[in-house]
Order: sequence, then C-alpha cells, then structure tokens
Amino acid sequence: MSKQNIAVIFGGQSSEHSVSCISVQTVAKAINKDKYDVTYIGITEEGQWLLAPSLESIADGSWQQSKVSAVISPDAVKQEMILSGPDGFDTKKIDVIFPVLHGMYGEDGTIQGLFQMSHIPYVGCGVLASAAGMDKVYTKIIVDDLGVKQAEYVLVRACDVEAGDLERQADRVEEKLSYPVFIKPSKAGSSKGVSKAHNREELKDGLQLAAKHDTKILVERNIVGREIECAVLGSAADVKVSGVGEILAAAEFYDFDAKYNNAESKTVISPELPEGKTEEIRQAAGKIFAAMDGYGLSRVDFFLEKDTNEVIFNEINTLPGFTSISMYPMLWKAAGMDIEELVEKQIQLAFERRY
Repeated sequence: MSKQNIAVIFGGQSSEHSVSCISVQTVAKAINKDKYDVTYIGITEEGQWLLAPSLESIADGSWQQSKVSAVISPDAVKQEMILSGPDGFDTKKIDVIFPVLHGMYGEDGTIQGLFQMSHIPYVGCGVLASAAGMDKVYTKIIVDDLGVKQAEYVLVRACDVEAGDLERQADRVEEKLSYPVFIKPSKAGSSKGVSKAHNREELKDGLQLAAKHDTKILVERNIVGREIECAVLGSAADVKVSGVGEILAAAEFYDFDAKYNNAESKTVISPELPEGKTEEIRQAAGKIFAAMDGYGLSRVDFFLEKDTNEVIFNEINTLPGFTSISMYPMLWKAAGMDIEELVEKQIQLAFERRY
C-alpha cells in the first residue's frame, strides 16, 4: 500500500513561534513513517514559508536557511504543495495537513481558511472555532449562554489606550472590578503580554503592554484558586473528554516564562479535587468545546476558586502545545492513549471532517 503524503506545518508569525518549533518535534516523531510520507513546512517569524529538509534541521534551527520555498496551493482541484528553489518549480500532492502552530496566524482561523479553500483534510478546529477560541472576548460571549461561570471582565480597546485615553479606560475598569485584576491581549497566546495589576499604575502599565499585542484587551477579575485543565478530542457531535490536570505555577501566575522557562512549574495529572468537581469540569469542557463548534482537539482551562470551590472557566486552546511539559498529551496518556495513537487519531479525524 502506498504511503499518504502529510504536510506538517510549524513555526509561524506569532509570539509562540519557538514553542511551535518544540511541539512539532514531538508530533513528527509520533507520526507513523510506514504509513505517511512526511513533508515539513516551516514558517519563519517574518512569514516566509520554507521546506524544512529534516527533523534534525528543525531541532537545530538550520531549516531557516533553506533555499526552497514550500506553500500550500489554494487550488481545490489540485490539492498540492508548490515548491520553488534554485532548481526551479515542482509540485507535490498533499493528502492531509497537520498544523502544529500556536497563536496568531496559526490557531486563529486564518490558516484554517487556506486549508478549507484547498480542500485538503487538516487536523484541528475549523475557521469559526479557531477564530472564536483565539479571541478571549468572543469566547466569553459564547460561554455566557452555557451556564458555565466565568470571571467578570471589562473590554478595553487598544486604540483608546494609544490615543491618550488611558485614564478614562482605567476609570472604566475600576468602576466594575476591584484589584487585583488580570490584563490580557484578547488574541495573544501562551500568556504573552499578560500582566497582573494591584493598583491603578500597574493597571495602566498592563494596558499599555497588552496594547502592543492586540487591538482588544480583556481585563478580568482576579480568581484565586487552583488551575485545572482538561483535554478534549472528537467533534461537537462526538465529544471525548480526558481526566483533569492541575498546574502548579512557580511564578505568581502561569505566564510564558513560568510555563516554558521555569523548571519549578509543575503539572499534576488526576489531582485530588472536592467531590464531584472533576466530573463538573469534564462536563463543562465538553459543553464548551461543542458550543464553539470544536473539532479534532482542544484544551479547556478552568479555575477551582479558593474557599467557594466554584468551577470558573478560563479559556480554550484549540491547538494546545505538544512539548514534553504540555498538558494535552499527558492527559490522554493518563487515559490510556499514547502519543502515537493520539497523533494518528487526529489525522483520522482530519479525513473524517465534513466541509
């Protein structure tokens, strides 16, 4: 039986470029090479699409010196990749795409739109779920109708912050929320641009920082409690939910540095929770995934609030990390699905997608 051609796309123009370059190595090693012929396409931080010659070139970063460009054609009839380099042009038929991209232009629906146009099956959520899941404000709007509790919030526009209207925006936040508060770019991932404010000056600094990362800023009530995550796979019609895991952040909050650079941050699989809370979180995760029209995979994050033990939804990640410390593959491994089976399941779901 001939092999199917799979294009694995990594890197990207987001602040999570480096994380993607780590995640893709885990995914690539788990792909069945007897079943698939793998082509690696790397997107530089500047947005250039390059053919990565090998997995080793991804590990050492030398893929960025590639002289061959590789782009997915939007032509739905051809379903192919176009290669161009010193030796001229060539094309290659692509049967399925596995994007291992985090953040802007990777999990926000933009590249998913290209895949849809190409009619090439692809792993992960579609355009709507990706776009809404990446945008924390619109995620909140969807979840508002589900009966799942969320933190109170205020939406601030970056244009108002940058136009010298900072004092009025701080007034708006203080009218609704008490300190401390979290300030988050609505569409930034891996906690880039996120800060915590304990007073007005820190709030203004945080708004200015977040404005560098997005046009919309979410300011939320601080939730003191345990950080609990849940993995989901399947489709809105057939949702499968893992057990839960807990984040023990080394820093005051689980920002980008604490997540990827601080060895003291830890993850705990199947933590002991108050009676009924594990199942409540699992049910809420499945409900949110379905409401977002999720497909393939997502990780849904919650807080278990201190003192009240209330389950409070935090965010959904439609293309969660696959690094050695990533919760998504660890949760499925604990459920009896190793990384090879998990990756193969995602590829098969791609072929089953209804357009």
